[in-house]
Amino acid sequence: MTQRPEFYRFHNGDKAALPFAASEYDARLSGLRSSMERLGVTACVFTSMHNIAYYSGFLYCSFGRPYGLVVTATESVTISAGIDAGQPWRRCHGDNITYTDWQRDNFWRAILSVTGTGQVVGFEEDHLTLQGLAKLDTFLAPKGRVAVNDATMRQRMHKSEAEIALIREGARVADVGGFAIKDAIREGVREIDVAMAGRDAMETEIARAFPEAEYRDSWVWFQSGLNTDGAHNPVTARKLQRGDILSLNTFPMISGYYTALERTMFVGEVDAASRAIWEANVACHEYGMSLLKPGATCSEITLKINDFLEERQLLQYRTFGYGHSFGVLSHFYGREAGLELREDIDTVLEPGMVISMEPMLTIPAGQPGAGGYREHDILVVHADGAEDITHYPYGPGFNVV
Repeated sequence: MTQRPEFYRFHNGDKAALPFAASEYDARLSGLRSSMERLGVTACVFTSMHNIAYYSGFLYCSFGRPYGLVVTATESVTISAGIDAGQPWRRCHGDNITYTDWQRDNFWRAILSVTGTGQVVGFEEDHLTLQGLAKLDTFLAPKGRVAVNDATMRQRMHKSEAEIALIREGARVADVGGFAIKDAIREGVREIDVAMAGRDAMETEIARAFPEAEYRDSWVWFQSGLNTDGAHNPVTARKLQRGDILSLNTFPMISGYYTALERTMFVGEVDAASRAIWEANVACHEYGMSLLKPGATCSEITLKINDFLEERQLLQYRTFGYGHSFGVLSHFYGREAGLELREDIDTVLEPGMVISMEPMLTIPAGQPGAGGYREHDILVVHADGAEDITHYPYGPGFNVV
């Protein structure tokens, strides 16, 4: 009987064009290795989609199988399942090892071939499962373990010029989706039909602007009526009716980088009570964007916006924080939780950070102006202020369709 190896190198074909130049990934790995030296870590074992993509360019599709990236002082090696064949090698910066599934835990044997035993291993305590941690201890027999997820998150919070350029393109594509959605809105049309129009427009534009990229995961949430009460409510087949409140949400994904456009809209007309809430949320949005400046802290910005809404007796309708970081993240993975506009985050805004402003008010059903109101722009923090890179208009003047 043929014996398959536990793991092997299947470098099938030439390297593909990655989202960034090799120098960009080398700079990220250099920053990581500086953190490793500071923390006394000799080998990092990453398992999350966001960190593997950030340091190697490879965005895995798990389907129940583990994936990894091992970084030492001299090596950077992605660990992928045999089902993917040579694709992870072609789409990663650095080396790649393929593990087979003919024997359980070959994933960890492949990692061991890079790390050896007795190392101080860096791992992601916010991602690695208890089962995975036990296997790490069993196979790698580490001298010690150090959680590195906070250090990597803080590195990802500061964007390079190349990242900002990609995020800027993502914001532009989100606008393309927004205009396509506006064109598709009419009475009697289903939420799903409008959502598909926005998604198709974005994917077409991504393929045009990034002909060498891989295409996946762009999506639209388009909600109407009661379905607007939550920011992440799924699309339904509900038909739009005159006077409906709408929530437009476009999310283009370009090589693992998430951007977003979110707007309140109405079908045909907006009643006086709804207009008053909408205009108050727009004013809150504009005020919040004016606060996004280098040197300000997330918590103090949050408290100022709270005061703004409290003065208008609307604070009780706020549903979540006012904004968050952008980069390698999506609804499947990732989040730079240290850069969110919440009361319990004291991070100082610095040039090179990218953050949203997205106040949302949810008025319960049965009350005048019922529905969810949300505006969302993406801003790049510079030395002298913040630049809004979202250009689709907000407010009643443009979005009563």
